[in-house]
This record gives sequence, structure tokens and C-alpha cells, in this order.
Amino acid sequence: MPTIQAAITAVYGWTPDYVLTNAELENMVDTNDEWIRTRTGIHERRILKGEGLGTSEIGFHAVTGLLEKRGIDASEIDLLICATTTPDMQFPATANIISDRVGAVNAFSYDINAACSGFLFALETGSRFIQSGAYKKVVVVGADKMSSIIDYTDRATCIIFGDGGGAVLLEPSEDELGVQDSSLYTDGSGKVYLHQKAGGSVKPATAETVAAGEHFVFQDGRPVFKAAVKGMTSAINNVLEKNQLKVEDIDWLIPHQANIRILNSVASMIGIPEKNVVVNIHRYGNTTSGTIPLCLWEWEGKFKKGDKIILTAFGGGFTWGAIYLTWAY
Repeated sequence: MPTIQAAITAVYGWTPDYVLTNAELENMVDTNDEWIRTRTGIHERRILKGEGLGTSEIGFHAVTGLLEKRGIDASEIDLLICATTTPDMQFPATANIISDRVGAVNAFSYDINAACSGFLFALETGSRFIQSGAYKKVVVVGADKMSSIIDYTDRATCIIFGDGGGAVLLEPSEDELGVQDSSLYTDGSGKVYLHQKAGGSVKPATAETVAAGEHFVFQDGRPVFKAAVKGMTSAINNVLEKNQLKVEDIDWLIPHQANIRILNSVASMIGIPEKNVVVNIHRYGNTTSGTIPLCLWEWEGKFKKGDKIILTAFGGGFTWGAIYLTWAY
């Protein structure tokens, strides 16, 4: 019996209309365009504005566009997984809300929270459902409204993050195309360097936690930078070794768009040419779970059937990993 692989058969991305430029941030915090660009590579980022709009708004547009592009009805979806760090609410899952809005009446759905590695973890999970033969059409969403948990008086974090995301459709393939292998990791001791202090069951929201700004992202940049470069590099090398691949065999490296210096360091350490590294951080900033699907969406026209692609990410928690796939169309 032929081996079933989970192939990406369509991808779609969506970002809000409002553009927050470096020039505008200069009027909000003590920073400037040159400082931001040289340290992060970011020129602008998108912000979701509007009453009552959360991450499901991003996911709704991404999934709607995906279904229209593939020419299928929402009722054909078997499973929808949403990777997000900024759910609309504690419950129900943002995936449930997206499914309801798009009309995925035959799908079950749930969220995965692995911070910036969320899309990788969700993609691996979705691919397993396809490979098992249980389902034929699985949608994986990666989306975040990071502006909802960012302190715009903190120049260390507010310059980095933006809102946006995308979605991919996974379908069975017997042509050795699709997700081939992965190396995924977590280390909970890293929580001290990157986390959100309040809002969970350990420290529920109170007037005091809100006043203290404890519902915003906290990041200790230096140890996160070091761990991110080390983690992603190690995960990529592990995937290459397991699959008897050389760096020269890889057509595209698609890293989580965290910081241009992290991206450049990882690419340099594994020895992949700059022309083979997908980068769009200058336009969108760090959209957390949304960065990799946005990259897939923007670069889709450059991929060729059979191209060997490595996805890699690092996130709070710590979480990190790499996925090796071959492009299916």
C-alpha cells in the first residue's frame, strides 16, 4: 500500500489594512526608524483595529480565502486547528469560532498554543490526522492579534510585533509530496525569559494586574536571542541528518520572522545562501503564529512542485523545531 503523506494543497494569508510604521512609533515611544530597522529588520507592521475584532477575524478571512482559492465548500473540512497565542477568549477555542463563521459544519476544531512555534506544532498535528487515513481535508490556521497584548510604551516589544496570519489546506498525497519529517522541542524552564505574567489561572486578572501592566508580553531579549539561534539551528541540522540531506539539497528555508538578526544568524550557521531564505519581516513584523503561513502565501508563486522546504521557529515557553516538507504543486 502506498505511503500517505499530508500535502499542502493551498495556502492563503490575510493582514489588516492599518499599517503601523516606524515613523508613527517614533511619536509613541523613545525610538527611531534607523534603530528599529538595524536591530529588527522591521519597517512596518499591520494592526487589527475595530470594536470586537479578535484573532478569529484574521482566521476567518484566511480560511475564507483558502476555500475560495481551492474551490471547495467549508462543509468538506474534516478538522480545523488554529495555532494562536491570542485567542478571542479563554473558551470557546478560536478554532471553534472560525469554524462557525466559515460554515465548517462537519469539522471538529481546537486551538494549539505553542507561542511562535504554534504553526509548526499545529501543522505536524494536522499532518498526522491525514497520514493516519482518518481525514481527507484538514485546515491549519496560524494567526495572532499581538497588538492586544503589547505595551505601546515599551520600546523593547512594541516595535517588534504585528497582527496577521494565514491558513493551509492539508490533503492526502501518494506521490511522496508533503510533510516528510519534523523535530519539535519544548523547555518550560525558558518561561522566565518570555511570558505573559497575568491572565492565567496562577495569576487571574484583577484591577491590580491590569494597572501593573502584567497582561502584556514580557521578554528578556538577550537570552531569548541566544536560545532561538541555537534551537532553530539544532532542529534544522537534526532534520537534515535524519533525512540524509545536505544544506545544498534545500530549496527554501522559511524561518519564523522574529528578528532579522536571528534569521541571518540561523542562515549563516547552517550555511544556506541568503537567496534561499524567505523573509518578509520588514512588512509585517513578528505576527507570532502567523509568520510562517504568511511567508508561504507570499512566496507561493516562487515554489515549484517537489521543492524541498524547511520550516523553523522558536517561541516562548520555550518551544522550537523544524519541519521538512516537499512542495506539492
